[in-house]
Amino acid sequence: MSQPEDVPIVKQSLFSWILRGKLSLQLLLLLIILAMVFLRVLPLEIQKRIVNDVLSSGKFSLLLLYCLIYLGAVVTASVLKFAMNALQSVIGQRAMTEMRRELYQHILQLPLPFFRKTQPGVVVTSLVSELSTAGNFVGMAIAIPLSNILTLVAFGVYLIWLNPLLGVISLSIYPIALFVVPLAQRGANKANKQRVTVSQEMASQITESIIAIQEVHAHGAFRTEEHHFNTLIERLLRIRIIWTLYRYGVKVINNLFVGLGPVLVFILGGYLMMQGKIELGAIVAFLSAQEKLYDPWKELIEFYQVYQDASIRYNKIMSIFDKPIDLKLDQPPGAVADIGGTVEAHNLEFVTPEGVKLLDQINFKVEKGEHLALVGFSGSGKSTLAQCICQLLTYTGGVILLDNRPVADLSKEELVRDIGFIAQSPFIFTGTVNDNLLYAEHAIATFPASKSAVFEPTLDDKIMVLQQVGLFIDVLRFGLNTVLDQKKYPDLAEICLRVRKNFQENYQQELAGHVEFYREDHYLHHSDVAENIVFGTPQQDEWATCNLAANQQFTTFLKTCGLLIPLLETGSELLSQTVDILGDVPRENIFFEQTPISPGEYDACLQLHTRLQTVAVNQLEPEEQHQLLDIALRYVPALHKIIALQPLFAKLVLNGRKSFRSWCADTLPDAVSFYTDASYIDSQTILNNIFYGSLTTNSPTVENTVNQFIVQLLIEEDLLERIAGIGMDFDVGNKGDRLSGGQQQKLAIARVLIKHPKVLIMDEATSALDNKSQARIQKIVERWKGKCTVISVIHRLDMLPSYDKVAVLKAGKIIEFGTPEALISGKGALDELIHGKSN
Repeated sequence: MSQPEDVPIVKQSLFSWILRGKLSLQLLLLLIILAMVFLRVLPLEIQKRIVNDVLSSGKFSLLLLYCLIYLGAVVTASVLKFAMNALQSVIGQRAMTEMRRELYQHILQLPLPFFRKTQPGVVVTSLVSELSTAGNFVGMAIAIPLSNILTLVAFGVYLIWLNPLLGVISLSIYPIALFVVPLAQRGANKANKQRVTVSQEMASQITESIIAIQEVHAHGAFRTEEHHFNTLIERLLRIRIIWTLYRYGVKVINNLFVGLGPVLVFILGGYLMMQGKIELGAIVAFLSAQEKLYDPWKELIEFYQVYQDASIRYNKIMSIFDKPIDLKLDQPPGAVADIGGTVEAHNLEFVTPEGVKLLDQINFKVEKGEHLALVGFSGSGKSTLAQCICQLLTYTGGVILLDNRPVADLSKEELVRDIGFIAQSPFIFTGTVNDNLLYAEHAIATFPASKSAVFEPTLDDKIMVLQQVGLFIDVLRFGLNTVLDQKKYPDLAEICLRVRKNFQENYQQELAGHVEFYREDHYLHHSDVAENIVFGTPQQDEWATCNLAANQQFTTFLKTCGLLIPLLETGSELLSQTVDILGDVPRENIFFEQTPISPGEYDACLQLHTRLQTVAVNQLEPEEQHQLLDIALRYVPALHKIIALQPLFAKLVLNGRKSFRSWCADTLPDAVSFYTDASYIDSQTILNNIFYGSLTTNSPTVENTVNQFIVQLLIEEDLLERIAGIGMDFDVGNKGDRLSGGQQQKLAIARVLIKHPKVLIMDEATSALDNKSQARIQKIVERWKGKCTVISVIHRLDMLPSYDKVAVLKAGKIIEFGTPEALISGKGALDELIHGKSN
């Protein structure tokens, strides 16, 4: 039933998985089943001998011997049953893992038009859940029918009514089972949670790969994606085996306790019978009923249902993905090592499966190092042509030649090694900046012939290409906004402290009025009262400054250090001044800018203000005090000028800051990470540790000036590249959602440029960038003239002068081809297109 290895998985039958690569396990399973059947028959023989020999002779020692044999048979049968279920699980899980592995490999290589018709959810569901039933069937395909049929033949029908008295005796062990079984069930529950988590991760990985299938094809990253997927399914394999073993363990424990019942009957019932207190027939009837006819039939029926379900699901899945794969992955022996860069097309056609002709009789030639611009109205076939050149689409007529070699005959390894493709909407993979930057390089390294010669970029290479595309400053900012792992970078904290000191000494006067530097003994006028008291980073939610007013431990501290009443009085003064000045103004933000009270809470504050006319602050209800305390803690003297900061109040807050730090050290040492002038703050970013202050203005000019000063100091400390290296480890989020659209586009361009392709295909690759960034990329491309062949679909016709040749497409045909100057002066289609654009 096994299939040849070269048969695609979509052509393999479900039964072919039963013995493929698992023959030794299936043979072991057969031996276990035969032993189990024998051990199930043995207790019946022991039962007969006890009745016929022991009871008539009255030898208790012989009775005890037979009981021990019976006990050994039951225990051994239970162990073998567990071993059978374990092997069945391993076989099934391995089969399912191999199904997933081979089907995923097949899906990744399917042509792009397939994915434009197939929803990613179909692929995810097929791989994650639908194949599980098929795997379960493969695991039980031999064990279940064989064991149950043999059991039926061996035992026959032994169903009779049980004796109530002996039933009570046999059930006496179940209180123990009620204690033991939950212990095993806890392990099953824990493994099941892990299974669900990893399954979700695997579904996310599959979805990402399918959505980004164009990037996978463009970079030939089939083995890269397979590696990511295989890592997850190997984890899932281990977890599912453990989970299944626990589940079977629960069943086996139950069966073990059921099997131990006859032991009690033999010993206690036999002893009672010898004393004349019980009849022989009751014992025989009870023992004969231990083997049930219903269980084997039930398992056979369930097996048949599993087979039907698995067969239907498996065949349906394989029919979905039963599509031909035309591409060749690895470079064949003796192939030309490199692509030079000459690109030409002869009578090229591309017709969709629906019969729509997108390219019609395309002919052109681009010499090595020349730059060709593809222009035309939307739907003219520009992107289709670009994708045909790099084998993302398989042309249906004519030929595209790379150095006189048909593109259709080239392997993916040869193409991705020397051709770079940048899409209009590239995909950013989950991971770090570095992972995405080197995605193409790592993909090339998975091919056998390219592995030894793959280029491994240095940090300088990465920084250079990031600077070229305009992403270096962003990566540097990512590094500066990283919370430093001092175990990984043990010397950086000390250097950052030195940079902090130099920053304050060198630029304090120049930044006066724009920056408020932190000082342990200075009141921060541009921070609220809560931040002044805490003077650190909360490590627990209840100690966040916005939650302090409702924090009972904090209010207890304020009472202890004598700060509660001054704060409540400050809150009362803020409230009184706000009400007196604003009166009944409209509830709009512009009127409340100089008070810590927001428009949404103003009505409630009016009620509190009325209440304060009759009672003192210390006589307010707890909720009212919390409301007043919250107002005071939000007070920022430099911003909320509705009242002036009193020197005595500032002094009280500074004293409270010192007391709070001491109080936390004794009471809650992990609640807050405090700021210290001479120490690195572990909970803060590198930038915050260097800056160690706050801006007093929202001016972008001031922020840029501060950043320039910090960068200059980093350069002086020879720290710039190291911070950029840390920025390379920035997690870009799911599908790059932590990056802006422009950052994603720049990273995708850098990903291709860093591998120095011989031929570069750009499909409106800069359309998402601003004009300045587009010009930057265009200058990089221009410097590659004579070194790299560039074929670019462009949307900005003012870039045409920088190209050697232009191809104007319309309705899938090249209607003009030549130099930009000649075509523009000819007043033909290109001139019409330019003027149409300008209009």
